[in-house]
Order: sequence, then structure tokens, then C-alpha cells
Amino acid sequence: MPTRTIRLDHVPRIEGHGNIVVETEDGKVLNCQWQVPEAPRFFEAMLLGRPWDEVSPIVSRICGICSVSHSLVSLKAIEAAFGVDVSEQTVLLRKLLKHGETLQSHILHIGYLALPDLVGTGSALPLEATHKDALHTVIRLHRLGNDICTVVGGRTTHPVRVQVGGFSALPTPGELVRLLVRLEGAMGEIEAVARVLQSVADRIPAFERETEYVALASDEEYAFYDGLIGSTDTGRRPVADYESVANEYIVPWSTAKWTKHNRDSYMVGALARANISGDQLSETAKKTAGELGFSTPCRNPFMNSVAQAVECVQSIEESVKIISRLLERGTTQEESHVGVKAGRGVAAVEAPRGILFHDYTFDETGRCAKANCVIPTNQNHANIQGDFEAFAPVIVSQPKERIEFLLQMLVRAYDPCVSCSTH
Repeated sequence: MPTRTIRLDHVPRIEGHGNIVVETEDGKVLNCQWQVPEAPRFFEAMLLGRPWDEVSPIVSRICGICSVSHSLVSLKAIEAAFGVDVSEQTVLLRKLLKHGETLQSHILHIGYLALPDLVGTGSALPLEATHKDALHTVIRLHRLGNDICTVVGGRTTHPVRVQVGGFSALPTPGELVRLLVRLEGAMGEIEAVARVLQSVADRIPAFERETEYVALASDEEYAFYDGLIGSTDTGRRPVADYESVANEYIVPWSTAKWTKHNRDSYMVGALARANISGDQLSETAKKTAGELGFSTPCRNPFMNSVAQAVECVQSIEESVKIISRLLERGTTQEESHVGVKAGRGVAAVEAPRGILFHDYTFDETGRCAKANCVIPTNQNHANIQGDFEAFAPVIVSQPKERIEFLLQMLVRAYDPCVSCSTH
């Protein structure tokens, strides 16, 4: 076979710009790269010298899709630095807000970005003709996730009600009741989406690669908001030790940093969470996983989208429980006091795409002296590269168009937020 070069600039249906390069000769892969060409945006530098109460609104702008996660992890890190404790009400509302983001982000990826690969269309638009009911269900679920964020956070993107120590305003009981009714009806809708995924499951490539998986882990719940750092290779450790896990480094063909821990790469995201905390899923979520042919440990990165569907079930169920608890106990506006002092705070949450770390150091006046943010997609870049190196030789004999499609599909399975990773 002759020498062949495949170059795809700006992979479609992902957030941001990423390139795929594959070079082959005589049917052998000589080189393959997952490239990130975007200009870095230097958010950590923007924080230097800023007062503590400006930090969370700034870092929220790292991402317009997972702004809730950046807001929440930022608040947790500031609270850790200043020794601020939060109430049960605040934790419940933050978890509800987090579930809203998880639902809207996951269903966006499943319905608009991943499903077109599985049904053979170039975008979500043709689904109006071929899978109209499923598409409209996706739209309703996406709107529900957005509305949860609006009711709890004050608006869908870049929440304005969340603050250090609590909330500046609370959802009304009527708003919570209306969300509860919609969430209870949404269980049947997410099951309908799962049935569509089940109908095209045979189109998910049967590819596996051994790797490490990293996610928050907790004995108390399927962890999205709090927990220890869990690894399928090395067990658990405190969040404050994140730098010993997310070892950042630079490669010449990427403007985003990469990370590694126990191996050359690790994976974060829905698949990693399921591999680490699958036993903590609700019985309904486990049932959905079984119907989708998903079981753990799962080492097929293409199954990340299926894991996201399972997590949608989990988030809907948990949201119902949280709202029921809030209505039972009642909500009251709480006063919070922030005692500014010099200190360092580290925190983590599970963004839709994986574990997210924020680390701040403040001086005695409460101004930020040092900041570090480690984004989920940063942590996945090296694993995407590792998958390329294992997958490309398997498909190298196929037509060029098929190779291009499969490698794009592999990238999209990670649901990467590339601009976020060049923060």
C-alpha cells in the first residue's frame, strides 16, 4: 500500500478546535497525533491580584457548558482557604444545581453530538426526519437541565446566586414543586432515549484498551460534588494531593497541557466514574445500564456516551430526592460570614467531562496570589492519544473515509471541551 496521510483540521461536533493526523506506509501506522491548536487564555494569570469575591465569577467563564462546575469548585476552594463551613441546605442546593448541569450537558452530547454518529447522519438536524420523537425528547430533557440551573443558580449559564458560604437568593417552594413534577415525568423520557441508544448499540465499535480511570469516590453516594480522588490503579487519596495524580506536562503539538499518573495516561468522565463508583448507582440506573449492555469494568472509550445516559438516570433520581428533602425541611435565607485570611484552598467536583480541580492561595488581604485549575479534558488528552495509537493500526486497512469517521467518533466519545482545556 502507498504512503497515506490523513489530516482532519477542526474535528466537527466537539467544543473547540482539535486536529487528527495519521501517517501510514505499506499498511502500517507511522505516526498519529491528537493535536490541540487553540490559543491559551491564561485564566490563572487573570486571577492574580484579584479579591477573593471576584474569583468565582471569573473562572466560571472558562467554560460556557460547565460553568456551574467551575463556579462550585471555585467556591469550595475559597471556603477551604478561609475555613468557611456551609449548611445542609447549601449542599443540597449545590448538588441539585450540579445535577442540572450534568443532565443538560450529557443529553446535549448524547442527542446532538454522539447519536448522529450511531445513526449515520452528519448532524442532529436530519434526526427530525428519521428520529423525530427521540430528538424532541432530547430537546425537552436538555431544557429541563437548563431550567434546573436557572431556578437554582439564577440563570442557566454562569450562575449568579451561588456565593461563598451559601446563596444570595433561593428558589421558591413553587419553583421546586414545578421542577419536581417535571423530573418525575422525565424518567420515562430518559428511558426512551436509552431505548434509541439500545437500538443502535451494534454500531458502537468493539474497541478496548487498558488504562487507568480517575474520578471522585465516596462511600456515601455516587460522587459528583464531593469525595476523595479515586483511581482504579492506586486507590483513594485526599483532594489536597491532586498534584500527585494530575501531573501536568507539555507536548509540542498541543497548546493544552496533558496529564499522567500511574501510567502514561488516564481517563476521566462518565466512564471513569462508572468504573470507580458503579456500585453506588441507583437500582434504576443499574437497570438502565443492563438494558444498554453496559457493565463495569468497561474499557471501551466509545461506551462513554452510554455511561452518560446511565448518569442521566442517576441525576434525575437524585434531583427528585433532593427537591423532596428541601420541600420537607423548608428553605430559609441564611447569612454567611467570610473571615478573610491568608491561606490555600484546594477543591474538586465532577464536571460532566470528569474530575475538575481548583487550587488558590490568598494573601492576608484576601487577594489571589496563586491559582491552578486542572480541567477534565486536559486529563483526557493523553488518553485520547493513547487510544489513537492503539486503534489506528486496527483500522488502517479500511478506506480513508472510514478511518476518518472512526477517529472522529473516538474523539467525540470523550465529549471533549477543548477550549476549556486551553484555559
